[in-house]
Amino acid sequence: MASNPPRTSKLDLRLSPEAKARLNAAAHARHQTVSQFVLESALVRADETLAERQRFTLDAARWTAFMTALDAPPRALPRLERLFREAGPFDPPEPG
Repeated sequence: MASNPPRTSKLDLRLSPEAKARLNAAAHARHQTVSQFVLESALVRADETLAERQRFTLDAARWTAFMTALDAPPRALPRLERLFREAGPFDPPEPG
């Protein structure tokens, strides 16, 4: 069983009463404390933000293949094109 490192750092926030009420309501809905909810939510957002900025390196051959794939025209996806033409469940009905 993995042990959790001790939590020795603290983060204080100033927020409006409305923001605090929203966080309280959301934490309650998830059966968490506000601290648990805020920490979990902030860490998820931090991971998403950092993942968007990750670097990757490729050797020359893979770089060429990657750039070729990016420069290639998009392939036809008839089923997807047909799906986009269909009315969605929340689209207003067409008159007539």
